[in-house]
Amino acid sequence: MLLRLLLLLCVSLELFLTASPSHPVEGNPVTLTCKIQPPPQKSDVQLQFLFFRNGQTLGSGWSTSPELQIATVRREDSGYYWCETQTLKPIASWRTQINVQRVPVSDVNLKTKPPEGQVMEGDKLVLICSVANGTGSITFFWYKGTLGLNLATKNQRSLTAEFEIPAVQENDTESYYCAADNGYGPSPSGLVSVTVRVPVSQPILTLTAPRVQAMVGDVVELHCEAFRGSPPILYQFYHEDVTLGHRLAPSGGRASFNLSLTAEHSGSYSCEANNGVGDQHSEVVTLNITVPIQDRGNLQDRRDRLTSGVIEGMLCALGAAMMTLILCYWLKRKIGRRPPRNPPRSPPRSVPQEPKYLNSPSPVQPKPVYENVNVVHGDDIYSLVYHIQQEQESAAVGPPRTHVENKVPSDIYSRLKKANDTDVDYEDAM
Repeated sequence: MLLRLLLLLCVSLELFLTASPSHPVEGNPVTLTCKIQPPPQKSDVQLQFLFFRNGQTLGSGWSTSPELQIATVRREDSGYYWCETQTLKPIASWRTQINVQRVPVSDVNLKTKPPEGQVMEGDKLVLICSVANGTGSITFFWYKGTLGLNLATKNQRSLTAEFEIPAVQENDTESYYCAADNGYGPSPSGLVSVTVRVPVSQPILTLTAPRVQAMVGDVVELHCEAFRGSPPILYQFYHEDVTLGHRLAPSGGRASFNLSLTAEHSGSYSCEANNGVGDQHSEVVTLNITVPIQDRGNLQDRRDRLTSGVIEGMLCALGAAMMTLILCYWLKRKIGRRPPRNPPRSPPRSVPQEPKYLNSPSPVQPKPVYENVNVVHGDDIYSLVYHIQQEQESAAVGPPRTHVENKVPSDIYSRLKKANDTDVDYEDAM
C-alpha cells in the first residue's frame, strides 16, 4: 500500500480537461471530462475530481466521477474551465477555453391582432414579433413608419414578444415592423400596414352656381365633403330624396357632381357619405331657380296637362247638364206661354131682333152688335171686332152692313179673319 503511494508520487501525472462537444451550442448539453495521463493502474486508492469555471466551483464539490454533465449551456457559460484531482497532493489540469455558440435569430416576423391590420378607432392593437430560430436572451424592437420611430424594446428568453397599443387613433394608420437581436446584430421583419378605420363625420353640402340667382340652363356644382373618415368614401347626391348620382373619393376628401338646371330642379338637396364603417347624411340645402316667362308658361302648360283629362271630363259633364237645364227651361217657358189647344171661343151671340113696326112715327135705331175674336201671337194678343148694325127695313131690303174695325197689322188681320171664317185651330194659325 505504501509502495503504491510512493509510486504515484514518483510518477509525473498530468490532468487534461475536455468538453464534448468542443464547440457547444447554446441551449444544448455539454459533458466535461477530466483525464489523467498516464492512466493510473488499478489500485486501492480512490481518486476524486473537482471542476472549475472562471475560478468558481461547478457542481456539488469533490466527486469520484471524472465527468461533469451540464444540461443546458448558455452564452454566459463561455469561459475557462479546468479540473483538479486529489492524491497525496492536489493536481490541476491545464485551463481550457470553451466558447458556447449562440444560434442567431432568423425569420423575424410581425403580426397584428386583430389580423390583417384592420382596427377600429379606439380599439386595442397588439403587435406580435416572433423569430423562427435564435437562442439565448433575445432583444425585441418595435418601429413605426419607414423612418423607424422606435416604439418599445423588450429583452426576454423567448422566441415571441408582444407590444400593445391600448386605444389606436386615426394617426396610428401607418406601416410597422420589428427587429430581434441575440448578440449577432438586429434582424428586422417585413413592413406591416395598419389601417385604423374611422367612421365618416357628417358631410357638408355646398352648391356653387355661376350667378347669385340660379336660372334654368345654368350648371350647378354640388360639393359634398366629410372632414373625417377613412377612405375610400362613397358620396351619394339627392334631390327631394331622389338619387341624382354618386361619386367615389378613393383617398377621402370631397366629391363633386354637376347638374344642368331645369325648372323642375327647384327644391331641397342633400348628400350622403359612406365608407363601410358607417354612413352620415348632410343638412338639406334649398335651391330656388328663376324660370323665364316663356318657360313659366311651358311649365304651367305641363302642369295643366297633368289634370286636363279630369278638367275636360268635368266640363263636358257640366256642359251637358247645363244644356239639359236650358232645354227644359225653354220647353217649360214655351209650354207656359202657349194657349191651350182649341181654346173655347165665345160663340157668336145672336143679334137680337127688335120688333119692327110699320107706320112708326119715328125710326127705331138698331143697336150695334159686337163680336170679338182673339188671337195670340207671341207676347201680343190681337182682337178682331165685328160691328154689325141693322138698319130700318126699307122697301128695298138689303143685307145688313157690317163694319170691321181693323186695328191690327194686315197679316195678323188676315189670320184673324181666316180664323173667324173657317174656325181653324189657333195653333195651326200660329
